[in-house]
Amino acid sequence: MNETTGSRPRIGLFVTCLVDLFRPTVGFAAVKLIEDSGCTVEVPMAQTCCGQPAYNSGDRADARAIAEATIEAFESFDYVVAPSGSCAGMLKKHYPGLFKGDAAWEARATAFSARVFELVSFLVDVRGVRSVDVKRKARITYHDSCSGLRELGIREQPRMLLSSVKGLKLVEMKDPDVCCGFGGTFCVKYSDISNAIVEKKTASIDAAGAETLLAGDLGCLMNMAGKLKREGSTVEARHVAEVLAGMDETPPIGGWK
Repeated sequence: MNETTGSRPRIGLFVTCLVDLFRPTVGFAAVKLIEDSGCTVEVPMAQTCCGQPAYNSGDRADARAIAEATIEAFESFDYVVAPSGSCAGMLKKHYPGLFKGDAAWEARATAFSARVFELVSFLVDVRGVRSVDVKRKARITYHDSCSGLRELGIREQPRMLLSSVKGLKLVEMKDPDVCCGFGGTFCVKYSDISNAIVEKKTASIDAAGAETLLAGDLGCLMNMAGKLKREGSTVEARHVAEVLAGMDETPPIGGWK
């Protein structure tokens, strides 16, 4: 464990590219939730992308260079927290493999990855948060993003915290764990397939009869929100952190065009 501020763990917030560029309120919500759990939050200015687009495209050289910069920016913190299962999965599960065989860097990457957590998982699994003091009268449905669910085991944690929100009713959609079709660069390379996948997903969302769609990954949310808007749906999309932090004043996520 690294040096803490008093008894409060020092958290390095990995903001993520999409949150920084499209939805900064998710970052503010993350800070509030982490601080409420008894931690001190800092946002290293040296951070950039997690390197996943390069990694998924087979560009290991650039992915490694990004990983080195990220590790150097964050390795002094007790924990690294990201409001994204996708980015957290890259940092936690794939960084060590980028340095396989490099004794010095592999050890640093492994030590770094052990301190990385997705936001809601960090709150529940590390800090022991079981409820939030928030009110929101709405019917919501929740999408389990692929990386968060399959790489990090995030499923019950968001539902536990959402169940404590006064006035909130969770209505499960059919197959909440089925991919939304985003997949980062996948939706660009295979747009027709991506559109067919998200079309099935939005049908499940509408059939659930919820007013609001929640998820823990902004990329997935923007993909689904864009499709819902093009179909004329009235379902609004929000990041789970915004709801748990009580940020009701923000407009819904607009989605990709």
